[in-house]
Amino acid sequence: MTDFDFGFTAVDEEELHPTTLALDEKANAEQRLDALYAAIMPLLTNLEKNPEKEYILWPDRLAKIGEFRDHLTKIVAG
Repeated sequence: MTDFDFGFTAVDEEELHPTTLALDEKANAEQRLDALYAAIMPLLTNLEKNPEKEYILWPDRLAKIGEFRDHLTKIVAG
C-alpha cells in the first residue's frame, strides 16, 4: 500500500495571507474590468446605431465626454 497525501499541504495563517491578498486583488481587478466593459458598451452601441447616417448629433459633447472620462477614472482607480 502506498501513502497517498491527496495533494495538499497544511499551512498556517501567515503562509496563507499572501495568497488571500492575491486572490482579493484579482477579484477586485475583475470587478473593475467588468465595470469598464459595462461603461463602454453603451457608448459603442449608440455609435453603431443608424450607420447609414453620416453625422452624429451630440449636444453638450464636451461636458458628456468629461463626465464619462471622470466615470472611467473612478472605475480604474478602484
